[in-house]
Amino acid sequence: MTVREKPSMRYDYKRIERKWQEYWDKQQLFRAADSPSPGNKFYMLVMFLYPSGDIHMGHFRNYIIGDAVTRYQMMHGREVLHPFGWDAFGLPAERAAIQRGIHPEKWSIENISTSRNTLKKAGISYDWSREVTSCLPDYYRWTQWMFIQLFKKGLAYRKRGVVNWCPEDKTVLANEQVKDGCCERCGTLVEKRDQIQWYFKITDYADRLIDDLDSLPGWPANVKTMQKEWIGRSYGLEVDFTIEETGEKLPIFTTRPDTIYGVTFMAISPESEILNKLNMDGEHAARVEEYRRQAAKRSDIERTALTGDKDGVFTGKYAVNPFNNKRVQLWVADYVLAGYGTGAVMAVPAHDTRDFAFAKKYGIPIRVVIKPDEKTTLEPDTMEDAFVDYGPMVNSGPFDGKAGQEAIAAINDYAEKQRFGRKRVNYKLKDWLISRQRYWGCPIPIIHCEKCGVVPVDEADLPVLLPQVKNYQPKGRSPLADVPGYMNVTCPNCGGEAQRDPDTMDTFVCSSWYFLRYLDPDNDAEPYSRDKANRWMPIDLYVGGITHATGHLIYFRFFTKFLHDIGWLDCDEPATRLFNHGMVLDAQGEVMSKSKGNVVSPTALMEERGVDITRLAMFFTAPSEKEVLWSEESVTGVEKFALNRLYPISQSYRGSKPDLKRYFKPEELTAEEKEIYVKLNQTIKKVTESAERLQFNTAIAALMELIRDFYGTNIGNDELNDQIVLKTIQLVAPLAPHMAEELWETTGYSDSVFKSTWPVHDPYAVIGDSIEIAVQVNGKLRDSIKVPADADQAAIEKVALASPKVQAHTSGMSIVKKIYVKGRLLNIVVK
Repeated sequence: MTVREKPSMRYDYKRIERKWQEYWDKQQLFRAADSPSPGNKFYMLVMFLYPSGDIHMGHFRNYIIGDAVTRYQMMHGREVLHPFGWDAFGLPAERAAIQRGIHPEKWSIENISTSRNTLKKAGISYDWSREVTSCLPDYYRWTQWMFIQLFKKGLAYRKRGVVNWCPEDKTVLANEQVKDGCCERCGTLVEKRDQIQWYFKITDYADRLIDDLDSLPGWPANVKTMQKEWIGRSYGLEVDFTIEETGEKLPIFTTRPDTIYGVTFMAISPESEILNKLNMDGEHAARVEEYRRQAAKRSDIERTALTGDKDGVFTGKYAVNPFNNKRVQLWVADYVLAGYGTGAVMAVPAHDTRDFAFAKKYGIPIRVVIKPDEKTTLEPDTMEDAFVDYGPMVNSGPFDGKAGQEAIAAINDYAEKQRFGRKRVNYKLKDWLISRQRYWGCPIPIIHCEKCGVVPVDEADLPVLLPQVKNYQPKGRSPLADVPGYMNVTCPNCGGEAQRDPDTMDTFVCSSWYFLRYLDPDNDAEPYSRDKANRWMPIDLYVGGITHATGHLIYFRFFTKFLHDIGWLDCDEPATRLFNHGMVLDAQGEVMSKSKGNVVSPTALMEERGVDITRLAMFFTAPSEKEVLWSEESVTGVEKFALNRLYPISQSYRGSKPDLKRYFKPEELTAEEKEIYVKLNQTIKKVTESAERLQFNTAIAALMELIRDFYGTNIGNDELNDQIVLKTIQLVAPLAPHMAEELWETTGYSDSVFKSTWPVHDPYAVIGDSIEIAVQVNGKLRDSIKVPADADQAAIEKVALASPKVQAHTSGMSIVKKIYVKGRLLNIVVK
């Protein structure tokens, strides 16, 4: 008999959601084992949440992706760990608390409670027994322990240097926290200041952080590229120029040693110590000092931009080029940053566009040392721009005629033999500045003693508790410095009077190891059990936004490698697969952000339409890695499908209790049954492949097609009918879990659908006698046609052009071309 679409059943989502969430909780369905069976674990992790209010649709999207994967892996029999926690220290919480006149701890804990309730209402499959909160002492005790281990290995150190300063937040920022010259948190233009700060020596890991990206095929190529560019490894030659007046060495780094004979001036960073070594006369010294003051007000982005006029000041001093003993003018120019190389760069105006413009502006000599080919001659007076390509060397003494890599190799060898140069590797990556002059952060576990110097707190005395203070407002130095009861301590070495370090740590330190605390959250003897960590690590899938590509995603790799090196982890990479979901935009196309005030909370939508409808709408609107332009209109179509077609499907169940592992033979089925059986198996294959790629929108589209065809098919075989019903419920379960559980129970099952086995397609039933082809006109879907499986392109085009739906958009138009994707799609382009 033909399966008829059933009248819509009333979907009492509030009752159903409450029922199944209570069931999951009672059954501890998502509670992970301490030690998974070898080879059967799946560590599913989403980036933990900064609690600055309730979650918005962007968070919701992130978390339902992780939830769907968790449930899918459970149905494959995997032991899944899916924990959650709170990244609760940091500037945004402190700033929000100041605005509201409350303590940041109260603000953070209240937000955590609100967000936790929302996540539980959404039925996300977290193992809440492993919840961690970074602002609580039982967590930050071990953040401080991590600091001390780095300190013991010489990887945490204190130095004076030029730092990024946010005048609004009154604290220093790491390079990774400066975006387009502004504080990434508040948008204020960043200034430069000379201060003593704490750093982690991440540069010691630069090569491994680059090279080991090749061992991560499960990471997006764009993230790996961004990290490689951020670390910025370059190979070149370091050459010792000498200051003419003193003979002191002035090393520079270049990736183009074949231009060394063309150096006519040197550009020195305004922050460089080199300037302090030059014995400048009064006039030059005054001009340089004023230039340094002005440069401090400009951001690194402004200073290093390829466009715009570059300026500088002559110091009145010279260096000597060791290759040709020529005098080289010494200029201070702010397009050179102190952190790159030696803080000075050689300038070759004839062969660098920026140097050319600078030399023209200030009348500095231009010397040609590379020409395009043997027949072409370049004259400095007639050049309109620099010649930057490789070519034969000229005016370069014994190296004339050499070109490209041959020239570079010869120059390198000569410099090393003469002992005034050496081959070097340079990096853009700088050590990670981790100290902050703010209250709401993890205290740095260091004591300063006049006699003993810098002394780490004894590990037995951890945690160093963050004191409760009323006045925590930023003031340019840490508010903790004004708390005598906190600052004044006894030196653990000599017993004399000493003081604590007043600064707190960057919140990114807290988030660099949180994934390990989940593995053993109640351990009060160590940060985590090494045995448990080695059973669960590495993370199998890590889901979060690409905005963290050159921040957190580098930091947590650094921590993992360090912990591996000191014997606390077997693996040296934290995650085998990384997935970056697309941002959720508002109706105007702006990224949802609390700071912009344009966030949409999923709470109201879940209350009005139900959790599963909200989930299906988010999944269906766009591929998981693409941006979503969110509006409530996104809900309407998928809601009709869910309520009018999916939810009533259990009414079509005939009670045959079929063997879900059984495949049907062709002779057991009628032609019509065979066609829907093929469709079922094609859908299983499609949904499975889509789930593996996290392409849940295509999974829902495939299920829509299956259910549409199911309701229009004459099925006499009860077992086949019931297989379709049950397998449809299983396939939709990771996407609409509450509804699936209810439907599964309605068909007579007492166990959770997530304890059932994921369907496996019949490999002999995925190619039917006919196939369905999507037909587009100018890229827009206009019809779907069925054609014989062996139909060629000409036959498919003929059927498509005969379709009234297609003709409505092609009539009176000229067909420009036809684009055919075999077995899937025909796009007719008209004008």
